[in-house]
Formats: sequence, C-alpha cells, structure tokens
Amino acid sequence: MFELDRFERRGRLGAAMIAVALALAPVQTQAQAQMQAPSPTRGTTGAAGLPVDTAQAPAGQTAPLTLAAQFAGDRKPIRSGLVWRILSETADGSPPRIVARSSEAEPVFALEPGTYLLHAAYGFASGTKRITLGPQGLRDQISISAGGLSLGGTIGDAPIAPAQLSFSVFVPLQGNSEGRLVVGNAKGGELIRLPEGTYHVVSTYGDSNAIQRADVKVETGKVTDATLHHRAARVTLKLVAAAGGEAFAGTAFSVLTPGGDVIREAIGAFPQVILAEGDYVLIARQEGQVHSRDFKVESGLDRDIEVLAR
Repeated sequence: MFELDRFERRGRLGAAMIAVALALAPVQTQAQAQMQAPSPTRGTTGAAGLPVDTAQAPAGQTAPLTLAAQFAGDRKPIRSGLVWRILSETADGSPPRIVARSSEAEPVFALEPGTYLLHAAYGFASGTKRITLGPQGLRDQISISAGGLSLGGTIGDAPIAPAQLSFSVFVPLQGNSEGRLVVGNAKGGELIRLPEGTYHVVSTYGDSNAIQRADVKVETGKVTDATLHHRAARVTLKLVAAAGGEAFAGTAFSVLTPGGDVIREAIGAFPQVILAEGDYVLIARQEGQVHSRDFKVESGLDRDIEVLAR
C-alpha cells in the first residue's frame, strides 16, 4: 500500500483565490490526463512563453522562482503527476491571468518581481498559494491533500482483464448516489487521485448489462484498492441447422429479458456478448425467418448459445 499524506484543511479562500478557481475550471480535464502520463522532459516556460534559463535572464528584470509540492501530513515530496500554473494578479480587478505553466516536479520559473498566485494540480486534488517574488528570487512549496483509488474486477476468484472493464466514479449527493460524475471511463488498475471522501463506483464488464456498484472511501494518506465482484459470463450466439452445426453468417441477434426488454443486439455468424447472470430470450433473424429460444446465464460459465433454424 503506497502511502500518501494527510489531507490539510484550509480556511475559506479570499476573493482572489475564488477568481483563481474560476480561471482554472476549463483546464481540469488536462489535470486528469496528467494523472496517468509520465513527466515529460524539462519544458518549463516563463512569462514570455520561452524556455526558462535563469542564468541567461537579464539582471534586474527577472528573478528565479523555484517550486516543489509535497503531500500534506508527513510532507513527502510529490515526484510526478503535477501540473503547475502561475497567475499574476491584476490591478483593475479582472481575473488573474496565467503567465507560466509546467509539468515538472520541481520547476524553475523566471518572472518579474511581484505578487503571484500558485496553483498545483495533482489529479483531482490541488493546492493554491499566494506568494511575493522579490528581486533575490524565491524557493517555495505547496502542500496538496490527496488520496488514491485503484479499481479492479473479478468473476468468482478470477480477475477480469482491465481492458474489459470500465469504471465511473461519482460524488454522492443527498438522496442520489450518482450525484456528480468525477471520473468516467476509467480502466482497471489506473491510479485515480482524489480528495478524501466517499465515492460511488459503477463498474461495467463488457458493453451490456454486467454492472456492479459499490461505495468506496478514499482515506487520507492511502491508496484504496477496490475490487468489484461481477456475476456474469461470456456467451457466443449462433444460429445453426442442427446442434453443433455450422453457424449461419449474417444473422441478426437480439437478447431480451423475459419481460421483453432488449439487452443487446448483434449481427454476425457467432457474436460474443457478456451478460449478467439471469434468464434471457434469444431471437435470431435470418433471410426473413425468425427463430428464438430461452437460455440462462450462469456466472463464470462461458458457453455457446445455439438457436436451431426450423
């Protein structure tokens, strides 16, 4: 269990901090992408959008700003997955503007002396701080409260391949467990960085009705490993002239519940479908003829479902 750090509770931000949050709202999806991407090679940019080299900065015009981030609690350094943005405050009261950004763990910026707002995003967690940069330069750091969530699935005791699973993570609201979507279409084994709290996870195995749900808690300073246990199986649909015979090509299949609700449709000689455990009706249409049969799906039992053409 990889240990992060303890979340640090902050007081209410002032008007300038609220403006920062509004200014950064459109770029949160970029922060999500950074969660899984490795840190690129050094590419820190300064106010002019050019690579920073503090040794070449004109004397008296810029000063070095060196930054680092740490986990709140035991203050271990954050080595990757960061997105830094530096914003300058304006005298006319307009929202702060981004003057520099970096995805380095410990970036160095060359900026004109003045007051700046720092924002460091780490997945869906972040830290914000106001600093004053003097002519002599400054070294500073931000504490970020973050926990991790890693998701997987099984059929019985057998793990499901991550590529066959997709997860959605919600922040529950009062009276609605799926109140607000935080992460959609996450894959098994991904590390999702989240603020501390309780989340509602929806796991989908395949692309039909094999769905499981669970509430999980992301704890301060920990990565929570959550495994959702599916009860489902993979079935191969076939229309044949006799049991065990060759499947007819170009057959249109519909899988229905006993009540008539369509669960899945597919076309082909032997399409494969992942279905939740239960009873179903299979309808096969081929050259104007309609054939059907009832069948049952048992968890973990992958098998062929044949419809006899009569």
